[in-house]
Amino acid sequence: MAFLGGLAASGLSRASLAIHQPPTDLGGSIGGRIGEVKFQFNPDQLQLSRSASWVTEHAVAHDRGAPPKFTGSDPAQLQLDVFLDRSDDPSSNDVQQMVELLLSCCEVTQQSIAAKAPSPPWVKFSWGSFSTVQMVMYVTSVSATYTLFSPSGIPIRATCSLSLTEVASETKKQNPTSGTLDARRVHRTVSGDSLASLAWREYGDATRWRVIAEANDIDDPLRLRPGTELLLPSTTDIEPREGAA
Repeated sequence: MAFLGGLAASGLSRASLAIHQPPTDLGGSIGGRIGEVKFQFNPDQLQLSRSASWVTEHAVAHDRGAPPKFTGSDPAQLQLDVFLDRSDDPSSNDVQQMVELLLSCCEVTQQSIAAKAPSPPWVKFSWGSFSTVQMVMYVTSVSATYTLFSPSGIPIRATCSLSLTEVASETKKQNPTSGTLDARRVHRTVSGDSLASLAWREYGDATRWRVIAEANDIDDPLRLRPGTELLLPSTTDIEPREGAA
């Protein structure tokens, strides 16, 4: 679901927030895309913070305190505002739809409930070549303030304040083989599993079953025996479909 276009200057990179299905198991990769909020106006400011935890214990042998001990890094926190405006078309409900989409980031997805791993969506914020903020996150809070309404009561202007937290990930390791799939999950099939059902659960698109078939050299997708271990490629290894939301 895309918001208004054409308001940003030609050649100007626009910020966006892609909303994805959460993984179906602990440590799994991000799932298929649910929707996307393309910013009508780029943020005026972003507040990005990181923190590290240290512990200092008392020690008699040190006059000015013992050396601190590093206990770990905390996930990054990102805060930003999204400004939505359709005052040029009082009959439009775009603002209402975008606010509802953002609010849904704090609600459990039906697909995750069906997979018995209930979770709100995961999101990816991106803004041109600003790589520092390009990370997988989850939304911890959404606050929407409606500031203008049409004569019929439709909200046509709003500001949404978002708080996001980085999803923890392992330290990146160099891949010695160019083009190797980043398969982060292994699934052992059970009775009733099919490549289409696995593709729907992992990517939100049953037609992507060929990705799993190719990753596991499966010639006959109809012969899937229970107990078979399948590599499920990460969504980062899958070419996006043309016209996908």
